[in-house]
Amino acid sequence: MDFRQVIETVGQLVDFAGVAVMVIGAVVSLPLAIRGHQPRQLPQGAEKLSFYRSYRQLLGRSILLGLELLVAADIIRTVAVTPTFTSVGVLAIIVLIRTFLSFSLELEITGRWPWQKEASPARSGATVPQG
Repeated sequence: MDFRQVIETVGQLVDFAGVAVMVIGAVVSLPLAIRGHQPRQLPQGAEKLSFYRSYRQLLGRSILLGLELLVAADIIRTVAVTPTFTSVGVLAIIVLIRTFLSFSLELEITGRWPWQKEASPARSGATVPQG
């Protein structure tokens, strides 16, 4: 096996891992949502998530991780094997689209953009115990 074949094989394995994460995540998320899975830290005063909302959040996290792996596979294959202006341009478009999808999913899951900080208890009006 030459270098190109090894890189192509690694890219395919990472592609497979990305798709597997999304499929397995979709399958595993369903029973978790049925059992009433809730995030570890709900905002103060927030209601429990409904089945639908819980499933969407769990599924969204699986899709986010799968997208990250698919982007990594594209980068491996494009940069290591065929770094032409055309292939790098196509890679840039794919990464932009997947980044937009990731940001959109993050907003759906957490209710805030990735660069926004979580509201601290001091800001939300809750008292912080002194100890």
